[in-house]
Amino acid sequence: MSKQGEVVCVTGGSGCIGSWVVRLLLDRGYTVHATVKDLKDDGETKHLEALEGAQTRLRLFQIDLLDYDSISAAVHGCSGVFHLASPCIVDQVHDPEKELLDPAIKGTLNVLTAANQAGVKRVVLTSSISAITPSPTWPADVVKREDCWTDVEYCKQKGLWYPLSKTLAEKAAWEFAEEKGLDVVVVNPGTVMGDVISPRLNASMLMLVRLLEGCTETYENFFMGSVHFKDVALAHVLVYENKSATGRHLCVEAISHYGDFVSKVAELYPEYKIPSLPKDTQPGLLREKTGAKKLMDLGIDFIPMDQIIKDAVECLKSKGFIS
Repeated sequence: MSKQGEVVCVTGGSGCIGSWVVRLLLDRGYTVHATVKDLKDDGETKHLEALEGAQTRLRLFQIDLLDYDSISAAVHGCSGVFHLASPCIVDQVHDPEKELLDPAIKGTLNVLTAANQAGVKRVVLTSSISAITPSPTWPADVVKREDCWTDVEYCKQKGLWYPLSKTLAEKAAWEFAEEKGLDVVVVNPGTVMGDVISPRLNASMLMLVRLLEGCTETYENFFMGSVHFKDVALAHVLVYENKSATGRHLCVEAISHYGDFVSKVAELYPEYKIPSLPKDTQPGLLREKTGAKKLMDLGIDFIPMDQIIKDAVECLKSKGFIS
């Protein structure tokens, strides 16, 4: 389905997921305003400029999420906005407010305000499974789904700043949408991996690199299933194009444990010293093959875990991140 001439904005367009979203939008005939942090940084711009259709239908904008005017310039003239730009740090954070909370929450509100001012017809917000889990009070016998929310107080107590940032940003977005009558729809991706277009790795791919190097971390509060970059990009475009799509959309090939993922990596790549982890690394998380049913109903046939792993590992090898 060609969208020849329709102009959309992708914030965080240079990132691992953003690059795939930009590529898919260009493939479908859209004109894209993609935002980057620094126009002078080849690591953010070159791979986007090399995409098919980029010469005539891609414009790059430098923005700072806390600078409203820079966002407003990028969104101006667009009929849709895909808001992906948000810091993702699952390691130790020294200044949560500055590193995560402000860019996530204030940045999201700045983007939504600019979208509202520009008369944008729909905003697709990239949230995360980190706005669904950790949720320790969710009933143990019920599969986690879109109406499950991360426990804000639990995150504050445990210093889980990334889930806190994603949850508060998404909640702020829903409040804004309701108050202003802005059409917002949300995608909640799991651990996103596969072949990378951008030269830099996202937190999920770095997690895989560490695993291949023997790291025994279980990501207890950060894992709920894996998903391919291609499927996350497709999810964004489908919820934008289908007016029937509303609310949140869990985006994983299956709800699974990190232990399942690790044993699959070990099975596919026995030459690496993959640590042996317990099967159940996510206490109380029920597995479910059709956890992303809302997106399946929109037409996504999710790439399975073994293919995600193969694409990711082969990409890491080809780019020299692992030997």
